[in-house]
Amino acid sequence: MSEPSNPPQRGAPVPPQPPARGRRKWPWVVLVVLLLVVGGCMAAIGLVVSEVSDEVDRTVTVEYEVTGDARDVTVAYSVWRTGDLTTEQQRVTSLPWRKEIEVSGPGRSGTLVVTVGADGGKATCKVRVDDGPVRTATASGAHATATCNAS
Repeated sequence: MSEPSNPPQRGAPVPPQPPARGRRKWPWVVLVVLLLVVGGCMAAIGLVVSEVSDEVDRTVTVEYEVTGDARDVTVAYSVWRTGDLTTEQQRVTSLPWRKEIEVSGPGRSGTLVVTVGADGGKATCKVRVDDGPVRTATASGAHATATCNAS
């Protein structure tokens, strides 16, 4: 057996050893935190998209109604259907008048305009979307106009 060329001597100081190099933990901590933040953001975005999609696909009922004693009334109603505005107009010779329309899309609302004819009288318009509040307005006298908006 061969002996080491420089055997340690008893009582001689041992030279300091370099510290053991361990793996750094902070890059892993940062990575985990970053993944949690990104995952949370993706989950929140998915939830919002789902809610918006459900709301856009939902169908509501718009109720239009005109009451009063006027005998010559022009009724015009508008409604948003899947992003397009649809308007219809008709002449009504006796009240009450009523119409219900099923509507879907992002702009679910309705507008009703009532114009009293030359003979005068009184006409009250009412609009309601689903079980929401009833919006009313009244026109009195010849050529008077009332407008009701609901959303």
